[in-house]
Amino acid sequence: MPDTARPASFVVPILTDPEPRHLCTDCGLSRMGIAKSCGTACQFLQPDYASQESRLHGRARDPAVGEEAFFGRYTAMHRAAMRDPLPGAQWTGITTSLGAALLEKGLVDAVLTVGPDPVDRWKGQPIIVTDPAGMAHARGMRMGFAPVLALLEPAAAAGHKRIAVIGIPCQIHALRKIEADLGFDRIYVIGTPCSDNTTIGNFHEFLARLSDQPDTISYLEFRADYHVELRFDDGRKQAIPFLKLPLSDLPHDFFPLTCRTCVDYTNTLSDITVGYMAGEGDQWIIVRNDRGAELLGLLGDRVRLDPVGSRGNRTNAVKGFMENTARAAGGLPLRRMPNFMRGIVGWLMPRIGPRGLEFGRARVEMKAIETILHLRRAAPRRIKTMVPAHVWRLVAPYGLKPEQDEAPVDR
Repeated sequence: MPDTARPASFVVPILTDPEPRHLCTDCGLSRMGIAKSCGTACQFLQPDYASQESRLHGRARDPAVGEEAFFGRYTAMHRAAMRDPLPGAQWTGITTSLGAALLEKGLVDAVLTVGPDPVDRWKGQPIIVTDPAGMAHARGMRMGFAPVLALLEPAAAAGHKRIAVIGIPCQIHALRKIEADLGFDRIYVIGTPCSDNTTIGNFHEFLARLSDQPDTISYLEFRADYHVELRFDDGRKQAIPFLKLPLSDLPHDFFPLTCRTCVDYTNTLSDITVGYMAGEGDQWIIVRNDRGAELLGLLGDRVRLDPVGSRGNRTNAVKGFMENTARAAGGLPLRRMPNFMRGIVGWLMPRIGPRGLEFGRARVEMKAIETILHLRRAAPRRIKTMVPAHVWRLVAPYGLKPEQDEAPVDR
């Protein structure tokens, strides 16, 4: 059902059309007057993590420190949940609560984020929120590409000097490269992890494969217990094991090459990352610097914080993923598990598969493997500039090493 509500507490600027670019997720930069900055700011051209981490977080990630080899530089990590979950939130509403708290306390003039398109509730629409109540409109998951950075110029034109940006990794990498030239007094950066995005049209085709009433699906989430949860307009809920998802039936280009070659699953250049991978059913917060600690502190005792756990062993799962990805990248058909085995393995995975931090490590390693294998097939000349050294360290235990002309370019 379309969501046509348009609270006065946010605005939807008219954005220019983007310049067509190869390996582009339409972060919004190519729609701006400084579109030429894409050449140095884009994550898919010359990602620059070590120097940006040093600038933003005090130093670059150190593989010998805690979980930094997998999740980037951080100062604290929590399993978390709002004590009173917010209605309509994808999880419990931590991300939108952070934006609302910044506005309530007058720390920012505006929050740049994504809300639902007025016709298609799954499609993301960039919005500028200026009142705490407007953050409720940003709750929930959106699919497809939403050019959040294109809001920077309208926000500046409206006189906003202190802003917050809620974005996915490719948006935040570009923002960090250009933020010094934007003229804002302060920018808070709230990051969410991202992985396999797709077009809104492809996503609707996926929904149609999950239900004979796809238009009534109001919620979809990939949970840490190896199930996808669906909710429907009539209140029904359905949990589908990962192994029973029709992923092998999707067209080969269902996920664009950009999303199959992303090296920053956990949004390492944000001040704070809010996701779910290591939350074991709750949310997962990674505080990366003092500003991230300030953001988390805004929620006070409204948020419950617990230690992050880790169980299971990821090795076999990652090896199996690498084998299937190698076949897919080579144009070979994926190996399908016999139907009679799917129920058995689906029952076992939540019980013996990697969970908590081990689940997060598995996903980060899988994304690193996927990046290299797909780039070798589709854009081999880009590997030396697109794959940083820390990604090669992640895949080394699985036998992947730089081949000739693949060694990362030092910056």
